[in-house]
Amino acid sequence: MKAKLLNGLPMAVLFSLPVLLLLFVIQFFFPDWYTKISNTSSGTFVTIIIALFISILFFAYFRMHYKWEMNEQIYRELKSKAQNEDINSQIK
Repeated sequence: MKAKLLNGLPMAVLFSLPVLLLLFVIQFFFPDWYTKISNTSSGTFVTIIIALFISILFFAYFRMHYKWEMNEQIYRELKSKAQNEDINSQIK
């Protein structure tokens, strides 16, 4: 599980980087604008960062799990094809 998470982490961070950059630009350059427009406190910024971090972990793990499953399917297809070729060569 740890290997899946660590291998998928770079792509997950790259996937969430635009959102993270947008949040930091708004927070540091336009802090009053965000609170005036949305009528929320600045404490929601921390909640958004935590949610983004959780989504990074989710994306990293399930991306690598999906990749693992796809490779497993390709392996099974190749193995089945090799077995069929062996059976056909024995018949001839």
